[in-house]
Amino acid sequence: MRMLVVRGGLVALILSGCADNAVAPHLSTEPPAKATNGLRSAAKQEESSAQNNRGVMHDDGRGLPQDDAEAVRRFHKAAEQGDTEAQYNLGVIYDGRGAPQDDAEAVGWYRKAAELGHADAQNNLGVMYDLGEGIPQDYAEAVRWFRKAAEQGDAEAEYNLGIMYAHGRGVPQDDAEAVRWYRKSAEQGFDDAQFNLAVMHDNGRGVPQNDAEAVRWYRKSAEQGFDDAQFNLAVMHDNGRGIPQDDAEAVRWYRKAAEQGHVDAQFNLAIMYDLGEGTPQDYAEAVRWYRKAAEQGDAEAQYNLGFMYATGLGVPQDFVQAHLWLNLSGIDGDLIARIFRKLLDWAMTPDQLAEAQMLAREWKPKKIPAQ
Repeated sequence: MRMLVVRGGLVALILSGCADNAVAPHLSTEPPAKATNGLRSAAKQEESSAQNNRGVMHDDGRGLPQDDAEAVRRFHKAAEQGDTEAQYNLGVIYDGRGAPQDDAEAVGWYRKAAELGHADAQNNLGVMYDLGEGIPQDYAEAVRWFRKAAEQGDAEAEYNLGIMYAHGRGVPQDDAEAVRWYRKSAEQGFDDAQFNLAVMHDNGRGVPQNDAEAVRWYRKSAEQGFDDAQFNLAVMHDNGRGIPQDDAEAVRWYRKAAEQGHVDAQFNLAIMYDLGEGTPQDYAEAVRWYRKAAEQGDAEAQYNLGFMYATGLGVPQDFVQAHLWLNLSGIDGDLIARIFRKLLDWAMTPDQLAEAQMLAREWKPKKIPAQ
């Protein structure tokens, strides 16, 4: 009888990228949303605005040669004349774009623009306080600046303020307030907020538990390409929660997340191919997706990949590779894999065992670039 590890549950709520990340079973580590959607040109024709606009053109290389140093010089000239867009742009530049990173300098320029009411600068200053970058960490100050930007309708700030209420950082913990701010941001199309609002509905936090509402918001976020939302939407289809059960739709959404490197989606997609659910059974495709998840260090995928090598399903039988992957899975705490590996030992030559053990010692997980 085959010993397959069953596919898992939902990815949990994005609460924070800083600390106190204690939501099971899996927690995203996305940082607070910082406004980075490009340096902003002002429409006014005063000299300061013209300097800012030329800085943007040098920064982007559109209409003028791309030149970071000249962009910084132009922004400085405009910022020193009180141009809030240039002050914000300098904050972005020193925050790690186009100049040597200097968090304290970024904070200074964000503050100048924020105090003049610039919403993106207010949000970014809040993030600097939240993360303790360029300034001592101060959650109450982070909340104060997030609120100023959120009250101007800034979607990233609304999302960040929701995070602060969800975690009780700088304000009393309040799920209902978190939901209120997530909703404001989500209704503007901010995908992280749509995902978090879905999870609140999914778990009944701050709102009555409602699978259909969870599906609605997962879908909105998933359609923007957010991999955690794609994975959770797939799970809802897979389990028939809030939507009719549909293995083919589950496969479609698992694939979208898996192609972005989402390890749980890669594992679940492999299971679908392995069992022939929602797609024709294809052991070779199952092996391909188990491998992708296994190479990221997923113990369940490593176990299943080892099993495929041991039995020759979807891949030529190879006891060395089987032992390698079962060994790695066992290292990560899988008792069944350790027992299976011991049984495999008896079928291997001493040279094969030595090779498998050497490969296990040298193995390192692959790092998937951030999306």
